[in-house]
Amino acid sequence: MSDSFVRRFLFEGLNIRGAIVHLGDAWQHMQHDRNYQPTVAQLLGETAAVTALIAAQLKQPGRLTLQLRGSGPIQLLVMDCNEKLQMRGMARSNPVVLPAPVQELLGAHLGGQLMMSLDMPDARLPYQSYVPMVGDSIAAIFEHYLEQSEQQPSRLFAMAGPKAAACLFLQKMPAPGDTVPAGHKADEHDPDGWNRITQLASTVKPAELLELDAETLLTRLFHEDMAEHGIRVYDPLPVAYHCPEDWDKVRDIIRGIGRADAETILAEHGEIMIKDDICNREYRFTAEDVAAIFAVSEGKALH
Repeated sequence: MSDSFVRRFLFEGLNIRGAIVHLGDAWQHMQHDRNYQPTVAQLLGETAAVTALIAAQLKQPGRLTLQLRGSGPIQLLVMDCNEKLQMRGMARSNPVVLPAPVQELLGAHLGGQLMMSLDMPDARLPYQSYVPMVGDSIAAIFEHYLEQSEQQPSRLFAMAGPKAAACLFLQKMPAPGDTVPAGHKADEHDPDGWNRITQLASTVKPAELLELDAETLLTRLFHEDMAEHGIRVYDPLPVAYHCPEDWDKVRDIIRGIGRADAETILAEHGEIMIKDDICNREYRFTAEDVAAIFAVSEGKALH
C-alpha cells in the first residue's frame, strides 16, 4: 500500500466521521530540490495534507486549488489536487524565514487571505471563495474555513516533517432526523460523545500522527469508544505527487506572445526560458525550436 493516502472512518454510534491523511513519498517528491526553510516546509506540508483531505470529497472530475496568500515572510502557499488525488504545490517566501507565529509568518493581520478554487470540466468559470486566515496554525485556519463552509462542528490536527505530512480530521454529523445544525442537538444516547472524542484527539502527539498507521493511531486515541460504539474504517485512497511535463502548453504560451516578441527575447538572451514554478521545472527553447513552433502555427493557419 502507498504511504500517501486518505483514510476515512466513522464512529457508527456517535454520528462522528473523520479521516486520517498521511503523505510520505508524495510529500518528499514535492520538496525535492526546493531547499525550503524548515518553517516554510512545515506549513506547506500541513497545507498539503489538508488539501488531500478536502480533495478526497470531490465526487466528480475537478481540480481543487488552495492558496494562502499574504505579505508576511511567507508570501504564498499553494496546493493543487484533482479528484484522483494527484497533487502538486509550492511555497514562495523570503530567503530566510525564522520561526514565528503563523499569523505573522503569513501576514494574515495585513490582509492575508485563504482562497479556494474549484475548477470543474463542465463549468464555464471556476468557483472561488475568499476568507480571512483566522487561527494560530494551518490546522486552525482550515478548521475555521471548514466550519464556515460546511456549517458543522469540525476539528483538525496537522503536522509535517521532512519525511511525512499528516492530518487528523473529525466532524460532527447531524443525528438521524435532525433538522437543526449539527451539534445543536446532542445524541440522546451519548450527549458527551463529541466533546469526549475531540478532547481525546487533541492529545495526539506529532510523532503519532506522522509515524503510526491509521488503525494503530485510532486505537491509541479512541480504543474505549471503538469498543463501545464501533468504528468503520474505509479503504485507503492513494495520493500521488503529479507534475508531468507539458511541452504543448508551454509552446502555446510562446505562440501567445507572438513571433516578433519571441524573436526579441531570443536576440536578447539567446533562448527562451519559461519557468514552471509549481512543478519546479524549466522549459528552454532555442531559435530553431521557436522557428519550428511558428512554422507549425502559421502552416495550420494557411490551410
